[in-house]
Amino acid sequence: MSRLQIGPAEINFVLSGPEDAPVLVLAHPLGADLSVWTEVSTLLADRFQILAFDARGHGASWKPPGPYTLDELGGDFLALLDALAIARAHVCGLSMGGLIGQWLLLHAPQRLEKLVLANTAAHLPDTDAWNARIAAVAESGVKALRPAILPRWLSEGFCAAHPEVAAKISDLLDGCDAGGYSGCCAALRDADFREKLPGAAKKEILVIVGEADGSTPPPMGEDLASLTGARLARLNAAHLSCVEDAKGFAARLRAFLS
Repeated sequence: MSRLQIGPAEINFVLSGPEDAPVLVLAHPLGADLSVWTEVSTLLADRFQILAFDARGHGASWKPPGPYTLDELGGDFLALLDALAIARAHVCGLSMGGLIGQWLLLHAPQRLEKLVLANTAAHLPDTDAWNARIAAVAESGVKALRPAILPRWLSEGFCAAHPEVAAKISDLLDGCDAGGYSGCCAALRDADFREKLPGAAKKEILVIVGEADGSTPPPMGEDLASLTGARLARLNAAHLSCVEDAKGFAARLRAFLS
């Protein structure tokens, strides 16, 4: 892993793969970090130069006081591309990462090749629920949310079959910085791209839904695909589909991006 100081921001990232290959940037969900992409990155390492990074407030990246906005999260993304002299890239974002991807589509489409939006939506209701989550984290930390979040992230069957993976994801949630998590909650609470996406620049887009996703159920992804004119792919997985079905996820990316 490497860290870049970009103005006041310190961004943690991993850049791997053939230097002459197309660049694929991977953006993780709220409460996680770049490690959720490890298996997908390995499966695609022969075809892409892969850039995975920790969003602000997460992992080993900077954790400024919140609340944050999608403009700030997207700005961090662009600053990282600039610092690494990456003019254009394929982008795949899951959940929060998918909202960053939508922000890029609207604000910096010239930096995008193809776009993959996984387990995400154009709007994540509702405001009261987000405010309650922010209050709960302020009182008890992100660990207090784990019993509600983990069953939506990974299916019961997957957790039973792969307890070591489930334990690592649980540890990610337990170790997530409370201020960074809450700051990103505010950005997601306030994001609503439903009216803007139909007028967005035309790009090739793939929307991936998880059939067992309890956080962004399939109808949310179907609506997003309709708004963007995207192709739709389905995986038999919960919210963290890049972990639960890494092989299927990587296969969908390989087919779409190649």
